[in-house]
Amino acid sequence: MSSTDNLIFLENLEWFDETGQELLHRLPERGSGEIKFGAQLTVRESQAAVMYYKGRAGDAFGPGRHTLRTGNIPIITKLLSAPWGMTSPLRAEVYFINLKVFPNLKWGTRDPVAFRDSELGFVRLRAHGIFNVRVIQPVLFINTLAGTMGKYSTEQIEEYLGRVIVSRLNDYLGETLDTLFSLPAQFNEMAEELKKLLISDFSRFGLALDELYIGSITPPDEVQTAIDDRSRLGLIKDMDSFVRMKAAMAMEKAAAAGNEAGAGLGMGMGLMMPHLFAGMQNNQSAAKTQCSACGKAVAAESRFCPHCGHATDEKPATVICSACNSENLSGAKFCHGCGLKL
Repeated sequence: MSSTDNLIFLENLEWFDETGQELLHRLPERGSGEIKFGAQLTVRESQAAVMYYKGRAGDAFGPGRHTLRTGNIPIITKLLSAPWGMTSPLRAEVYFINLKVFPNLKWGTRDPVAFRDSELGFVRLRAHGIFNVRVIQPVLFINTLAGTMGKYSTEQIEEYLGRVIVSRLNDYLGETLDTLFSLPAQFNEMAEELKKLLISDFSRFGLALDELYIGSITPPDEVQTAIDDRSRLGLIKDMDSFVRMKAAMAMEKAAAAGNEAGAGLGMGMGLMMPHLFAGMQNNQSAAKTQCSACGKAVAAESRFCPHCGHATDEKPATVICSACNSENLSGAKFCHGCGLKL
């Protein structure tokens, strides 16, 4: 288009987001322009537009076709701009704002966050998730965040908003979370509460946090291993039987190997087995007690003696010796104190 055409024809302003990631796009893309009186502006349903004229923002334009009014009259304004090098001082630009929801923006901790767990003590946590954002106040968004930039994409805002989310998450965990073991069942509730804390942080830029999801909150590998070990121990009711089973399985694998290494391992396990069973026998003997009536060995958990039928928690009947007043078990033939026949 020649310079003569620029003097005569009016602009037809519209914009399409080909990338799907632009929150804002300015026309003209470089600097400001001489938008003429009567220029046509077309705004789509998912957009809003704001014209800045003489450095000030006008009202936001909604969907539809709009006629713009400026002081730039075709041909006349150009001729009157001679003192400014044939460039009109009545500068204008139009900002298109994408009002759609921008999904799948990522947030996460760059460094582990210290947290006091009621059961594990101090642990360091990492957290990750996604969030959706959209523009709800176009003029506020331009004036506070985008400024005079020609383009503003989710890539430019994702990192900053992600740090804001992590900061609020740290505060929330410190105030409400008791232990990591209750975390998995609370992700949805935590996300909802976290959204409430972030409303003011987003709205000050003309943005709305549409959705927030917590993907994971995880401790370091060593803490995770300790949690897994604790879970396994909770499933094992009889530790002695578990150890013996593992030892027997190791011997079976060693025998199946059929080589020198397997033979050596089998021999080593064979030497260990007597100690394992000896420990089992010691545990069994330690679990026995003596019947107070007949004096024979009785299992500690038994309620009655299998030899005489006496209740283990009942005091046995006694006989007093007439000679030395010693107390003897009922049924004794001789006094244990003086030997007198009872």
